[in-house]
Amino acid sequence: MLLSRRLSSSGQTPQLDPGMARRGLLLFVASSTLFGFMAFSAKLATARLGGAQVAMLRFAIAIVPFLCIPRARRAAFTVQRIDLLIYRGVFGGFAVLLYFLAIAHIPVGEATLLNYTAPVFSGIFAALFIGEPIRPRVVLPLMVTFSGLVVVVSGQGHGIFLGFGPWEALGLCSAVLSGAAVTAIRIARRTETSWSIYASFTLCGLAATAPFAISTWKSPTPSEWLALAGVGVFSIGAQLIMTYAFRWVETLIAGVISQLAVVVSMSLGAVFLGDPVTLSIVIGTTLTIGGVVTVMIVSSRPGTSAFDEAAEQ
Repeated sequence: MLLSRRLSSSGQTPQLDPGMARRGLLLFVASSTLFGFMAFSAKLATARLGGAQVAMLRFAIAIVPFLCIPRARRAAFTVQRIDLLIYRGVFGGFAVLLYFLAIAHIPVGEATLLNYTAPVFSGIFAALFIGEPIRPRVVLPLMVTFSGLVVVVSGQGHGIFLGFGPWEALGLCSAVLSGAAVTAIRIARRTETSWSIYASFTLCGLAATAPFAISTWKSPTPSEWLALAGVGVFSIGAQLIMTYAFRWVETLIAGVISQLAVVVSMSLGAVFLGDPVTLSIVIGTTLTIGGVVTVMIVSSRPGTSAFDEAAEQ
């Protein structure tokens, strides 16, 4: 159910606002679309540049809000639990690094699909570290999810085991790390501000990617700078819109809509880069997205979801 998050001055329960509900829904669609465009821009930039360099510049551009908004800068350094912020930042930073490395070497839609299985892993980590139960009903959709992944990567015609090569493995590892980062976010939100969590992600991500980026640095051409700007602008825009839309959209619905990023990136790759879209890839993608969505629905409880900010990349 979509609810307006506005409270009356008397502290009453939030009231259903159909207009704001539709607005929140449309904003989340826009956010997920921008995340798809971010992945596509990263693919363009990594045609010659290294994935680590593109990831580092993505984090460098993400620092801009702190430079321009004094209130955000103050909130970012208001910290209660530095350990949780480090966990969030390190896991999230390396997740983006692996995601961009995968984008550089395999079709952008495939890399995005692998990365967007993160809600599955966040649910597993929540069970291990937060004590949330794993319901038996998630076993079947989990099997469907990973079966879909095998169908997709096998349909690309490369890989070592079940279609998975080293770059596909990195893409899946990025989802695992994203799931760990989301679990850290869910704990950190009890004491930390959204801006401090965002800052930990940005600064730790910059530190995680910089050594790899500097060792393989190439001077970007004007067209590559344009693609890099797209990565930064689309990611910041998507994140800000998503955060704003959470005022009216439940996290479960947000997690479902976020899968649109996979469709957008895959479509852009097919139209502009000639990435293959075979029947097996379509079937595998449908199975994977359906499995992820079902896992989120089955494992969700009131006020919680396997998806919180897994789309932050």
